[in-house]
Amino acid sequence: MTVATTSISTPDQGQRTQVFTDADKAVAHLQALYIEATEFLRDRFAKTLRDGAPGDTRYRAYYPEIRITTATYALTDSRLSFGHVAEPGSYSTTITRPDLFGNYLRQQIGLLLKNHGVPVEIGPSLTPIPVHFAVAGDNAISVPQEGAGDFTLRDVFDVPDLSTTHDDIVNGLGFTYEDGAHPLAPFTAQRVDYSLARLAHYTATDPVHFQNHVLFTNYQFYVDEFETYARTMLADPASGYTAFVATGNVEIADPDTPIAQPPKMPQMPTYHLKRADGNGITLVNIGVGPSNAKTATDHIAVLRPHAWVMVGHCAGLRNSQRLGDFVLAHAYLREDKVLDDDLPVWVPVPALAEIQVALENAVAHVTELEGFELKRIMRTGTVASLDNRNWELRDQTGPVQRLSQSRAIALDMESATIAANGFRFRVPYGTLLCVSDKPLHGELKLPGMASDFYKTQVARHLLIGIRAMETLRDMPLERLHSRKLRSFEETAFL
Repeated sequence: MTVATTSISTPDQGQRTQVFTDADKAVAHLQALYIEATEFLRDRFAKTLRDGAPGDTRYRAYYPEIRITTATYALTDSRLSFGHVAEPGSYSTTITRPDLFGNYLRQQIGLLLKNHGVPVEIGPSLTPIPVHFAVAGDNAISVPQEGAGDFTLRDVFDVPDLSTTHDDIVNGLGFTYEDGAHPLAPFTAQRVDYSLARLAHYTATDPVHFQNHVLFTNYQFYVDEFETYARTMLADPASGYTAFVATGNVEIADPDTPIAQPPKMPQMPTYHLKRADGNGITLVNIGVGPSNAKTATDHIAVLRPHAWVMVGHCAGLRNSQRLGDFVLAHAYLREDKVLDDDLPVWVPVPALAEIQVALENAVAHVTELEGFELKRIMRTGTVASLDNRNWELRDQTGPVQRLSQSRAIALDMESATIAANGFRFRVPYGTLLCVSDKPLHGELKLPGMASDFYKTQVARHLLIGIRAMETLRDMPLERLHSRKLRSFEETAFL
């Protein structure tokens, strides 16, 4: 009896692994390997769609990887939270989209070379590239649903594999690669590719447009104000902003260019005020609820933003608060439930001094109030996030008691999720909310009651968030990326 064998066809990648002491050249080789691999898969996939399955041949190409091996501990500035491995050993990470992550990779590889004094190795990894991710962005090719094609896709090409699409590294679960190497970066290439595809789906904008500073909101009013602000900035050549991108990848550089609303809005409409260096501002309307907040941050995290901040509406819990007052979160009561399996509720989510100072200074700047006078319109304290928007309709005894015991001053459904995921993903985070109702004191969010609030406060609130981000933009990364976000054994890459 003869057993059929399947041959594996891979691209001819010449010298498979090369050694580099120059970050620019290392990234150039990553790009060359990635282009070769994805072009091979796209070509073979198009051929298979046209001519049918190749019989006993399977097509496969591999993600490129970065690897460093060191026998000594790094002698680095103890204030730095990244740029060096924890201890001697072998470390690696698979890489996707070096075109998108070029600046990030050059920075991180450069720090490795500087801090360890040994070269990095660039070559193919042992992880196959799923064909879905290889053809992503190519509008001329679409992957058929299972059973819709004339052949079984997974018999000819690799498909996404959940065993390599996970958060084991950032969750601190002791992930190592097949060859025993420790992780060099917080996400595997497949995890990154998965999130890039999800981002394009949920936000209807290409990940290439995302900026390093991200604002989250839960109301459309902020989107309208953001576009108005963006047009004002584009009209000022000294602003440093170069373009505005709306949902649907509509990009304008002229402030007077109209933008038509797409026929179908995505789940999380997203807008980008761009700068040439990527240090502009992205605004994501995540809508209402912790599930959306987790979904957005799960995927944006792979882009390694420098900071994200929630600027949304909340319920004020103190009688001394007024509609339109601001709440700067110094702590979080997590009753959102969505992250309990990834980050236990007993883990404290600390306030980050750099973010807090930037937000408080921005409030003072925009409102022209300082010191004790600032307390008239802003309170700092615990923000509670619940998973039940209509918690008021149940027996209030339990929730109100917990809110009182926690010293909570505001309640919403997203802020604790965004902060907790920022903590989990090592992305600096913060929260500045605006009181839009006071359910414990009879001021409910009903039609007409908040119209004046929306007119007067949204523009000011958004401007405060933007001013804070512009302050953080001018801060060195070494200072912004706090050591308090790093665990015992961390990846060298941010």
